[in-house]
Amino acid sequence: MPTIKEKLQEDWKASLKAKDKFRANTISTAKSAILLVEKTDNVKLEDDEVINILAKEVKQRRESMLEFEKGNRQDLVDQCKAELEILLEYLPQQLSEEEIKQIVKDSADEMGASSIKDMGKVMSAIRPKIVGRADNKLVSQIVKEYLNK
Repeated sequence: MPTIKEKLQEDWKASLKAKDKFRANTISTAKSAILLVEKTDNVKLEDDEVINILAKEVKQRRESMLEFEKGNRQDLVDQCKAELEILLEYLPQQLSEEEIKQIVKDSADEMGASSIKDMGKVMSAIRPKIVGRADNKLVSQIVKEYLNK
């Protein structure tokens, strides 16, 4: 099974051959972000590290979409949505809100967390289980709701 970086490379080439410039540019941006980390840290990244970088790219697109919506720039919102769809293809299947709630409940119960003061501990326990599969902002919100019960 090819690594995520290999799949990005293959899909990038296929996009160029198909003359799909938008897809090729989006994949190229993701590849550049990965390459930047590899060159800066002088390491060869594994799939889990690549997932973290792609998750950051997804987060940036979501934040940009919110700003563009505030500025009534529907053209840029649509562009960000399209880029998001492409980037999400390379991340593991995203967790549903119900799945996140179950992970939060299990982790909090396992740790005996009972108040908002335990939020940091709960988030630390959850993070490895959800990396690249859920938006941290949403997870944080769900943890707060659960601990405030």
